Amino acid sequence: MTTTYLAQETSAGNPILNISIFGIFLVVTMAVVLRAGKTTKKASDFYTGGGSFSGRQNGLAISGDYLSAASFLGIVGAVALNGYDGFLYSVGFFVAWLVALMLVAEPMRNVGRFTMADVLSFRLKQKPVRVAASIATLFVTLFYLIAQMAGAGSLVAVLLNIHDFKWQAVVVGIVGVLMILYVLVGGMKGTTYVQMIKAVLLVTGVVVMCIMVFVSLRGGFSNMFSTAIDMHASSDYLHEKGYEAKEIMEPGLKYGGSTAAKLDFISLGMSLVLGVGGLPHVLMRFYTVPTAVEARRSVTWAIVIIGAFYLMTLILGYGAAALVGPDRILNAPGGANAAAPLLALEIGGSIFMAIISAVAFATVLAVVAGLAITASASIAHDIYHAVIRNGESTEAEQVRVSQATVVILGIVSIILGILAMTQNVAFLVSLAFAVAASANLPTILYSLYWRRFNTAGAVASMYTGVVSCLVLIFFSPAVSGTDSAMFPNADWAIFPLTSPGLVSIPLSFFVGWFVSIVTKPDNLDELAAEMEVRSLTGVGVEAPVQH
Repeated sequence: MTTTYLAQETSAGNPILNISIFGIFLVVTMAVVLRAGKTTKKASDFYTGGGSFSGRQNGLAISGDYLSAASFLGIVGAVALNGYDGFLYSVGFFVAWLVALMLVAEPMRNVGRFTMADVLSFRLKQKPVRVAASIATLFVTLFYLIAQMAGAGSLVAVLLNIHDFKWQAVVVGIVGVLMILYVLVGGMKGTTYVQMIKAVLLVTGVVVMCIMVFVSLRGGFSNMFSTAIDMHASSDYLHEKGYEAKEIMEPGLKYGGSTAAKLDFISLGMSLVLGVGGLPHVLMRFYTVPTAVEARRSVTWAIVIIGAFYLMTLILGYGAAALVGPDRILNAPGGANAAAPLLALEIGGSIFMAIISAVAFATVLAVVAGLAITASASIAHDIYHAVIRNGESTEAEQVRVSQATVVILGIVSIILGILAMTQNVAFLVSLAFAVAASANLPTILYSLYWRRFNTAGAVASMYTGVVSCLVLIFFSPAVSGTDSAMFPNADWAIFPLTSPGLVSIPLSFFVGWFVSIVTKPDNLDELAAEMEVRSLTGVGVEAPVQH
């Protein structure tokens, strides 16, 4: 089978039809954003939607925020190519919510107002902690945005059968521009409504795809797994790697063999499970509801929706392995990220593929809009308002700074998203999780549950997490030294793991503890006591703390 033939097979029918369906989705979602934008008057409306959403609505929005291009495109591709090892992403992304529910959701809602830094600086010194938290937020957001941009490029490349890198780069640029418009016009309210719509459409589409997979295979799980094994047995992809066909049903297809690969598996698992509790854009969602009870209820709704979705990615992944095959996936524009659209084409034809792809595209837009709001709120509220203006800026000024941040962030993420288009988007998101788990989670947990924790420990922990992650990623095979790296023609990789979490997460926890022990306490015992009471009971939530 030649590459040319494979490329022809990935054609999705009439490009005009595909673009028309995309256009309908864009018009509908933009209308929602414009309508919501009319009610965005204050900074609280722009950042948190005025705290006006119910637990069920926020649960849908959290699902929409969390079920990103990585969840749909990346995981399906990872399972289709690597079987058991690919399903780790589904398990890790889902289990992580237990950490968020048990340790973070309610205390964060009780203590904070707009951003993660509100919690971290509650009983610590405001300026150094807010600056460090903002830097961590920016890097987490940037890695997440890169993944979404790369996913959008892969998605449209498959839909329009675009193999030319330059045109794929144009697609990424268009996504960035649309993201900027969504945020500037609608703020958090508009973004939340789009995320709710997108969550319903995405989960419905995935349910329909799962049913159609079993109908197409004329059997259940046993038939699907055996067909997937047969497809891998005849795969040039597996033959080149030297794996046996049976290994699609066993651990080790991607993370087996060498000790470094096995450690990479552990590192990835740590990053996924611990990362959600430190994701700024997810934490910010807890402030869009009026009470802590609603925050807890919204997480419960999110767990139900997200859990069902991730279980279905197993069916879609093995369904793509059985009905599409690894060779056809890898030779399509977008590589592994093309598995889900190609499966939709195989089971439902070009119109169904266009609909599913349009839903996935709406997924990308909603997620990047939420991410952009989080980063812009952190810059405007934590750095501009609290640090530069010493708490004396007006809400109008903060919103203007937020909007300027969105534009700059959009441009940077477009450039980096173009460089990362060859990477699996689920892996790119795992890097964001690693930064969040390293830079944010230790400081959040120490702040909430350890009174001896001080400002020096918080700042040291956050900077250690950010710097160690960035350095290890830069010197990893994800950036150079491999065919799928950002710079495939160069090789400066000296760190053997693609995921830095195994080193950076324990290091950040240790540094936060050690620096707090060897430096003087902040002597803010009253604030520490107030934070403990407020985090556990919600008493005094409406009163902001300044010190």
